[in-house]
Amino acid sequence: MKAFLLAAGNGTRLRPLTDSIPKCLLPIRGVPLLGIWLNNCKAAGIAEVLVNTHAHAEEIRRFIAEQQSGVKIRIAEEQDLLGSAGTVSENRDFVTGEKAFFILYADVLTNIDLRRMREFHQQKRFPATLGIYQVPDPTRCGIVTVNDDFVIQEFVEKPPQPVSNWAFAGVMIAGPELFDFLPAQRPADLGFDVLPRMIGKMAAYRISEYLLDIGTLSSYQHAQESWPGLAQLQSATRGI
Repeated sequence: MKAFLLAAGNGTRLRPLTDSIPKCLLPIRGVPLLGIWLNNCKAAGIAEVLVNTHAHAEEIRRFIAEQQSGVKIRIAEEQDLLGSAGTVSENRDFVTGEKAFFILYADVLTNIDLRRMREFHQQKRFPATLGIYQVPDPTRCGIVTVNDDFVIQEFVEKPPQPVSNWAFAGVMIAGPELFDFLPAQRPADLGFDVLPRMIGKMAAYRISEYLLDIGTLSSYQHAQESWPGLAQLQSATRGI
């Protein structure tokens, strides 16, 4: 299985930390975010990931060259940011022949069991499954409403008047049908340009594990205090 690991953001809200280091390499209790994601991918049986880069690309290349997760990594450097949907569309060949693939936001800190999410996606048989979680401020997120069958009925990015507090977690799995919904323009964003067009064609997977969007200095500090690690996934890696 393969995954897109989106890591090209500038991290402007995390300055001055990101003045000299890319957001995806910010350490959580000594381990870079990107390293945590690679270990989680390994535990889920994901054999290859595509990491897009932009800001501080050379530092990311150096880290990838030295990492020992066992996951094969392809780097896609973007001179101009393509946006989350643009990156996936531009690198369509990476997942040619795959029945399903993950799209993971590298600035999300989580110990989600990706294998369980994959099993849920296979059972639901929708073009895509979004990981969702509850947030205290839904005006800053992509908010969904879900019916009793876990089918997403509405998706609104950063709504001024949210109708729920269930948000897209930056973790999704999709099949090749996703490419039918990706726009031609660049940059293009999944939350603004794609997911609202897929209403009724996406399942919602409620994430019960730890998940935190590392988007601000306060959330980054909170992560240092609250992150429980990937301990619950270590037993899974022994069987791979």
